[in-house]
Amino acid sequence: MTRREVLAAGGLSVMPLWARRHLDRSRISAITDEIGKTADEAMAFARQYGLHWVELRSVPETRKEYAFLPEAELKGTAAALAANGLKVSFLNTGLMKFPWPGTQPVRRREESAEARARRAAADQARFERRMEDLKRTLNAAHILGVDKVRVFTGSRVADPESLYPRIADILGEMAFVAEKEKIHLLVENEGSCNVATSAELAKFLPLLASRWVGLNWDPQNALPYQEVPYPDGYSLLPKKRILNVQIKAKGVMPSSPERLDWKAILEALDRDGYRGEVGLETHIFDGTLIAAAHISMKEILRIAGEL
Repeated sequence: MTRREVLAAGGLSVMPLWARRHLDRSRISAITDEIGKTADEAMAFARQYGLHWVELRSVPETRKEYAFLPEAELKGTAAALAANGLKVSFLNTGLMKFPWPGTQPVRRREESAEARARRAAADQARFERRMEDLKRTLNAAHILGVDKVRVFTGSRVADPESLYPRIADILGEMAFVAEKEKIHLLVENEGSCNVATSAELAKFLPLLASRWVGLNWDPQNALPYQEVPYPDGYSLLPKKRILNVQIKAKGVMPSSPERLDWKAILEALDRDGYRGEVGLETHIFDGTLIAAAHISMKEILRIAGEL
C-alpha cells in the first residue's frame, strides 16, 4: 500500500500543502515605522516575535517613503532585511493620496488664499508626475523583492461615487504599467479617500477589471462611516481580490472599545481561500506607539494560536 492508502485506511486524508497554510505566524507581518523608532529596532521587534515578513512605508528615522528612496538606500534596506531573515509583504505608499485637480475635498483645513493657491499648485504638480512616481515605486518594489504596492483614490469629495469612473481611468492607466512589471496595485479603503469602506470597495473595484489591481483591506478604517466591518462589510468584498490585510492595534487590543472579532475574521479569510499576509499597523498616537505594538502583536499571535 502507498502512504496515501495507509492514511486513508486509517480514516485520515492527505491535505495538499497549500490547504495547510493557515493564518499562522508565518503569514503575520507589521509596518516597520510603527514597531520601532529605528529600522534596527523594527527588525529586532520582528525577530523577537519570530516574524518572517514586514511591511514598509516610511524609514522610521527620517519618515521618508521607502518608495522614493535612492537605489543605494533601497539596496541597503533589502540587504539588512535579508540578513535578518525578513521579506517584504507589502509596500505602503502615498500614491494618489491627495486632492486631485478639479475636486473639492470635504476635509479642508483653514488656510489663506495664498496658501490655498500654493497647495493647489503642489497637488497639480503631484498629479502630473503620477506616472513618474509610479515608475520609481515599481523600481523600489523590485529592489525590495515585493510584488504588492498600495495606491489610493484621491482625497474624499462630497459625492465619492460620482468620481469612480475617473478614478478607475487613472488607476487603470497605472495598472497597465504595473502589469508589465508584474506588480499588483492594491487599493486601500481609507477614510480620507474616495473609497473608504468595504461597501465602496465592492462598488469601485468592478470598474477595474485588471487582475493586477487588488485590495488592501483595513476594516478599522470603515468604522467612522458606521459600517460593521465583519460580517457585514466583509461579506461584500470580492474575496479573490483581497491581496493584503491590515490590523490596527485598536482593533485587536483586549481593552479597546474598537476591538473587532479578529478570530472570526481570520477564520473567514482562511475559509475563503485568502493566501496573503496580515500586517499590524499599530497607529496609536498617544505616546505609547511601541508599547501598543508589543501588546497588539502578542494578541494577534494568541488569536492565531501561536502563543
